[in-house]
Amino acid sequence: MKKILTLAMIGALAACQPSDEPSQQVKQPSEPANVKFDYPVTAKGDVVDTYFGQEVADPYRWLEDDRSAETEAWVKAQNAVTQDYLSNVPYRDKIADTVRDMLNYERISAPFKEGEYTYFYKNDGLQNQSVVYRQKEGGEPEVFLDPNTFSDDGTVSLAALTFSEDGSLAAYQTSTGGSDWREVYVIDTQTKQQVEDKLVNVKFSGLAWYKNEGFYYSSYDKPKGSELSEKTDQHKVYYHAIGTPQADDVKVFGHTDAQKHRYIQAAVSDDNRFLFIAAANATSGNRALLKDLSKPDADFVVVKEDMASDVYPLTTRGDKLYLVTNHNAPNMKIVVADAANPSVDNWQDFIAETEHVLSPSTAGDAIFAEYMVDAISQVKQYDFSGKLVRDVSLPGLGSAGSFSGKKDDKVTYYTFANYTTPTTIYAYDIDSGETNLFNEPASAFESAQFVSEQVFYASKDGTQVPMIITHHKDTKLNGKNPTLLYGYGGFNVSLPPRFRSTVAAWLTLGGVYAVPNIRGGGEYGKAWHKAGTQMQKQNVFDDFIAAGEFLIEKGYTSSQHLAIQGGSNGGLLVGAVMTQRPDLAQVALPSVGVLDMLRYHTFTAGAGWAYDYGTSEQSEAMFNYLLGYSPLHNVKSGVEYPATLITTADHDDRVVPAHSFKFAATLQEKHTGTNPLLIRIETDAGHGAGTPISKTIEQYADIYGFTLFNMGITEL
Repeated sequence: MKKILTLAMIGALAACQPSDEPSQQVKQPSEPANVKFDYPVTAKGDVVDTYFGQEVADPYRWLEDDRSAETEAWVKAQNAVTQDYLSNVPYRDKIADTVRDMLNYERISAPFKEGEYTYFYKNDGLQNQSVVYRQKEGGEPEVFLDPNTFSDDGTVSLAALTFSEDGSLAAYQTSTGGSDWREVYVIDTQTKQQVEDKLVNVKFSGLAWYKNEGFYYSSYDKPKGSELSEKTDQHKVYYHAIGTPQADDVKVFGHTDAQKHRYIQAAVSDDNRFLFIAAANATSGNRALLKDLSKPDADFVVVKEDMASDVYPLTTRGDKLYLVTNHNAPNMKIVVADAANPSVDNWQDFIAETEHVLSPSTAGDAIFAEYMVDAISQVKQYDFSGKLVRDVSLPGLGSAGSFSGKKDDKVTYYTFANYTTPTTIYAYDIDSGETNLFNEPASAFESAQFVSEQVFYASKDGTQVPMIITHHKDTKLNGKNPTLLYGYGGFNVSLPPRFRSTVAAWLTLGGVYAVPNIRGGGEYGKAWHKAGTQMQKQNVFDDFIAAGEFLIEKGYTSSQHLAIQGGSNGGLLVGAVMTQRPDLAQVALPSVGVLDMLRYHTFTAGAGWAYDYGTSEQSEAMFNYLLGYSPLHNVKSGVEYPATLITTADHDDRVVPAHSFKFAATLQEKHTGTNPLLIRIETDAGHGAGTPISKTIEQYADIYGFTLFNMGITEL
């Protein structure tokens, strides 16, 4: 059973990078920061909301209307000011060249078998989108699907690709401008020709094939108004039979008058016998139901009714269901259940919970249990009797993944990476445990010149938090190193060490890169996640602030040379920290952030984030808590905030750009001092996924140029 699209996947974004030699000619931030420019005038309205008797002004509410001519004009004016400022960065082109050099190497994915072919993704280096190749055993690779042909500018991306039972048909999703709304195309894999009309208006969905006959998918009713702001909270699962029009697709599970679900995902077992439904109203916790597809009149049977915990299917063997859950197991465990009686009361532990977070997969006749130990991967191989076969020997300390495959596979392929090791692929013999190098990329990044170290530091309440710091091996702890502190801290999302070419560029330019595994993430299981949710959200900000203070105290950097960065929920993190501690960092880089905590739940699928955040309507206490840290509502007049470059995209329909628009307008209105407060609004782009390489290079040239310029660095 292919892993279900887990609900936590509906919440996050990526990472970042910047600088050149280990020692920089550094100047205090006076000359660059004093560049004069005028912000566009942002009109103020008189909108006032009342929460529990308290009035809260929202003068820039009009910027929520992404379709208005006034908003369009504002966006153009802001981008003009931002680009004019960035054009004064003397080494912007050099940074772009460095980012391009770090990206310009062949990258391939772990291969996978479908029918008589082995498929893999490959990017020659600077292709906007990776290309899908395939080959028969002993044959030459051929292009199967090239997303670079989907559009002239690379803004239409391949969002997902799945195959029917025998591999004769493939269905793939495309995203235009990074939108979460997708189109689905079905092609004959032999001829590569489309076999029917495309499906439209698919969102937050996997494609779960049933034999070669059709597939299950999920979506919402298309908004009648703006796709960027109108609420979508009634997810449904449909079955599409190949060769029939989408209008005839049958709703198999979803909204009723009695009950609605914001997120629903479907999975079909490898033997095509069972349909598994995971239904939720938040990004944590789900109901689970099972249907026996071998019985035409079978009804759904409840596997787990409450939404207090998560459960998803791992695989099946005959009548046995193997499920992964954190029900009474915050660090996850595998249980088995009989398909005839699959409810929670009948679950039996198969691989019990340990002190480390479990993320399992299957390949051949084996279960691979990946454990996260202080954010570092450890992998154990089990058989289907529950016996430990062996500990898998990994190439080093880092992140391993993709131990997956079909039941009859003899070899599986896994990836390994860390902050200084580009993603490398290994072939693993499932029976013998023998590992062989399959593909080692030829990156221009000089890995041997850089080191990563893991430290533990105390947060405000004494909690020990791990952080990995990466830098050139000759970096001196003199407090003058330009440093990027990157964080996320939410939705049970973990930040294990992974290689990113854009981070490699920052390191190559001479920067330090630090990633703390703060609360709200999943590095230490459900307890670590919950410790950063709702009325414990301040723990997340405190952990991040303490990380910055640690870097300063130990001499890695100083406040004048520290930048804080994060995207999506991480954008909220940066917004909260810069408003609570404007003295901590010289530069703030909130990307596609959730910045209006009183209204986030009124846009698109935002209401589903309430497990982590709570809502302003939930209770007076919750309203006051959110008001107390909401970045938009905590910008104060007379305060000098860090030099700030807000980044967002005009097609972001997950965290709508209005968050960033209103935050930028408020900062520009109330800020005191000479630090620039700018917003960079990407056009024809969304929340981050599928961004073309060309746009990535431009984006990071701007982000790193802005960062170094405002740290007072005069040359690279």
